[in-house]
Amino acid sequence: MKCVFCDIVQKTAKAEILFEDEKIISFLDINPFNVGHSLVIPKTHYENFLEVPSDIFGEMFVVVQQLTKGVVTGLNADGYNILSNNGRAAGQSVFHCHFHIIPRFTTDGYKFKMDLKKYGNGEMNMIAEKIKSAIPF
Repeated sequence: MKCVFCDIVQKTAKAEILFEDEKIISFLDINPFNVGHSLVIPKTHYENFLEVPSDIFGEMFVVVQQLTKGVVTGLNADGYNILSNNGRAAGQSVFHCHFHIIPRFTTDGYKFKMDLKKYGNGEMNMIAEKIKSAIPF
């Protein structure tokens, strides 16, 4: 399947590149939530967060942190969101692992409101046990 992010890595698709080294590349999102909305991706194609090797993942997060500093300082942002959608149900539309850095401004008009859930009696412990038993280390 064709991957637009792999095309950007290979320089066959145009992008406004913000940072690049041997393993990681960052560029402006072409459909930004806010101006300055940036993406950080590994140059090697991994479909989602769980596929990225830990050494690459660590390097990605160094870039995410440094790029966030640049976005916040350069755009005088009041805050920021860092997120990664993984899987169609989570809203992933490009199936190449990536992190969004979205500058936020008190005047941007967006409200971050979630429909928070409550655990039933004993449910929190049961869910925690399911998760703990599935952790691979």
